[in-house]
Amino acid sequence: MNTLREADLELEARMSRKLLDVFIRAGLILALTLLCYQIFSPFLSLMVWALILAVTLYPAHQRLASKLGGKQGLAATLLVLGGIVLIVAPTAVLLASMGDSVHNVVASVRDDSVRIPEPPASVAEWPVVGKRVHALWSQAHEDLPSVVRRVQPQIGDLARKALEMVAGIVGTVLLFLASFIIAGIIMAFGESGAASTRRIFGRIVGPLRGGEFVRLSTATIRAVALGVLGVAFVQAIVVGLVMMVAGVPFAGVLAMVVLVLGVAQAPALIVTLPVIAYLWMSGEYGTASAVLYSVLLFVAGMLDNVLKPLLLGRGVDAPMPVILLGALGGLAGAGIEGMFVGATLLALGYQIFMWWVATHPDTLPSERASQAVE
Repeated sequence: MNTLREADLELEARMSRKLLDVFIRAGLILALTLLCYQIFSPFLSLMVWALILAVTLYPAHQRLASKLGGKQGLAATLLVLGGIVLIVAPTAVLLASMGDSVHNVVASVRDDSVRIPEPPASVAEWPVVGKRVHALWSQAHEDLPSVVRRVQPQIGDLARKALEMVAGIVGTVLLFLASFIIAGIIMAFGESGAASTRRIFGRIVGPLRGGEFVRLSTATIRAVALGVLGVAFVQAIVVGLVMMVAGVPFAGVLAMVVLVLGVAQAPALIVTLPVIAYLWMSGEYGTASAVLYSVLLFVAGMLDNVLKPLLLGRGVDAPMPVILLGALGGLAGAGIEGMFVGATLLALGYQIFMWWVATHPDTLPSERASQAVE
């Protein structure tokens, strides 16, 4: 009896030591994970965008590399330079021009050299706000400095919001610049990166499902990215056609600006709202035509909010509602970056759930095969 009692105590002590060892190791791993995340978190958004760009551009990179004799590094460099030229440079020129324009307007107001034209009589006939707008416009025509002093608080708030918007666009441009460079490095080592990704997924969900999940993630990211680019082109064409029909000067140039802003994920309202203001202030349009073109331009400026959810799930092995919900949820929680992450995660979660449903332990092998075929 004593021997059995001593053996039980020894076994209990050994198990206690092993359990304590497991808890200590798990705690150390958790602490190391948290420290690594804390160190990596400032670069998380940058790396996510770099991965998105690398996955999206990798087919084009491979085609270019095949034409260059398999030179992966040279092909990645050319793609990075092309991305900088097509997105960063025009946006920087636009911002510089916008800054010069704002500076000139402020200087003109300070020097009292701005001359506001007399408002047309038709302005007073606008519904609801016509008389107030006409009175304020007339006062600005007669004595602009007094109007500026009267609405100075509102002008200050508007200027602050405009500066915040410009700063946000500048931050986005810089983020895209750094992301393009890192994406080029990732594409240059694309084969080894893809193999590592398959091994990671294989370690998580098993070797049989790992490759399938990699393909699903890649297809989802590319579908979302192409949906964004496609929407940018469609929106630029629609806005350009409306401005051409309305006879707005430089309609083609403004349409190209809308395209660049759409690719950079900046709102097209930056262009359409000033055009709407021009329609009402130029005096060349009647009330009915100005209202019609204003509505069309406003709808065209908001078109991306409707088209993006509709074009995000094409070519993905998951139902459209799954991609749509993932994209919208990610967009609401983390912006454009969350749109990619949300759609990918929800597509993977859907596939894992359906795989779990199809592999019921009480299902016969023949029934599993038929379900897999379906």
